[in-house]
Amino acid sequence: MIDKRHIDPIAQLMQEHDEALLKLSMLNKATRSIAENGFSDDAYAKVLLAMEFIDDEVSVHNKSEEEALFPVLERYVEGPTQLMRQDHMILKKEFVRLRKAVNKVAKNKTDTEAAKDLYSTAKHIVQLFVNHIHKENHILFPLVQKFLTKDALREIARRMV
Repeated sequence: MIDKRHIDPIAQLMQEHDEALLKLSMLNKATRSIAENGFSDDAYAKVLLAMEFIDDEVSVHNKSEEEALFPVLERYVEGPTQLMRQDHMILKKEFVRLRKAVNKVAKNKTDTEAAKDLYSTAKHIVQLFVNHIHKENHILFPLVQKFLTKDALREIARRMV
């Protein structure tokens, strides 16, 4: 078992952001390929891989932020965490839209309008995710590192999923 007291929770969250950015890039490229070149098993497999990552890893990541990081940070400041919570809710809703677009393409692989809709929906959610990650990496996390004590950071690490 890993001793969470010695993990830097901010470094871990940033590493998870890097992994998410790679999967989001893959999602963007794969959906663009489907929209421009038609359905392919390879592109669709990449879409499904990215969807699975978002469904599994991103939900765990967001839960760590909401249940471990935000409550500790909110002892000092609330504004940024409220904004991040709103982003998480919007991203969750947009992911439902993306899932519907993926399912529509899966049901009719030759539907060019469904393929274009999939790409525009994916492009939109990728943009939202990238903006959200940028806000956390460049605004929220530096704020945390500047104001929270080592004890507070250890508490966050212990609370993380």
